[in-house]
Amino acid sequence: MTDNSNDTNSNDASNGDTNSNNANIGDTNNDDTRFEDGLHELEEIVRTIESGEHSLEENLELFERGIALTRQCSSKLDAATQRIKKLVDENGIEEMEIN
Repeated sequence: MTDNSNDTNSNDASNGDTNSNNANIGDTNNDDTRFEDGLHELEEIVRTIESGEHSLEENLELFERGIALTRQCSSKLDAATQRIKKLVDENGIEEMEIN
């Protein structure tokens, strides 16, 4: 008999169940998350918290996950900005404002 309990947790996380994978709360080192996926998950977290259907503890866990995702997305944007600046510098492209 095999134990499939880990399979259930991984499926829940991929189905948008933000409460099922609390091990990732505050983890900003997960670079596997695409920027667009992180942004989508952040939007889902906001909708969930705003719904008012969850306990304070659940909302706090969601908020923590949202902070971690915000850090991830910000880091990815910073990295993309640096790549663009490097390409601009290397290719002699005239001034380009990047904020």
